[in-house]
Amino acid sequence: MSSLTVTTIQSNIFWENKEANLKMFEEKIASTNEQTEVIVLPEMFSTGFVQEPEQLAESMDGVTFQWMKHISFTKKIVLTGSIVIKEDEHYFNRLIWMLPNGQFGFYDKRHLFSYSNEHLHFTPGNKRLIASVKGWKICLQICYDLRFPVWARQQIKNNEPEYDLLINVANWPERRSNAWKTLLQARAIENQCYVAGVNRVGIDGNRIPYNGNTSVVDPLGNILYQKENAEDIYTITLKKENLEQIRDKYPFLNDADDFKIVD
Repeated sequence: MSSLTVTTIQSNIFWENKEANLKMFEEKIASTNEQTEVIVLPEMFSTGFVQEPEQLAESMDGVTFQWMKHISFTKKIVLTGSIVIKEDEHYFNRLIWMLPNGQFGFYDKRHLFSYSNEHLHFTPGNKRLIASVKGWKICLQICYDLRFPVWARQQIKNNEPEYDLLINVANWPERRSNAWKTLLQARAIENQCYVAGVNRVGIDGNRIPYNGNTSVVDPLGNILYQKENAEDIYTITLKKENLEQIRDKYPFLNDADDFKIVD
């Protein structure tokens, strides 16, 4: 059975300072001595969670994208996290899934956080991204998407679940951390998958505090890792055998409703 080793990086973020953030994350990635295959950074890791993207947005050939390409190639890992992208006069909160060979996929945040007016400046995405690594299928989401279970709901494809691991990258404020922790467990239980939620710590430029609680949850909802109020780099190896044993013992997905997601 295959395994997948994932590294989460929970960090403070320099407000609207790309150069400082890229330098800092490069140092953190370089410090990881354990062998890993996927490294996950938070939402908008190069800027912090900005609601007015006009001065900070990049193209898909911009400095942060090129940095991700370089780090992925040099470290020989998949690197993922979201950044601010401008494309055809639209702004996107876009997760990049960068492979060591320079190929990439991307996912545009579907559910924009209207509570802070994200929807007034960004364009929502309209399709999910499910990546594949070593036979693992990985569903990729951003922050507020976590509150909308239909968007993460497993669909059965070719007689098997659509994905094995859900990754959510976030800037999720401390004041709603109970919802963050609860929903990560809920997504794992209802979809019978591993979940990795990567959040930031510190205080942003709007004086909003974040306490992290970056977490890895197993398909039964058990917390394998959770870190609060501190920067941390954590590496964990997930076992496909454990996932398949749980699905075989508790074949709940066989009884799921048939449905389609429409835009």
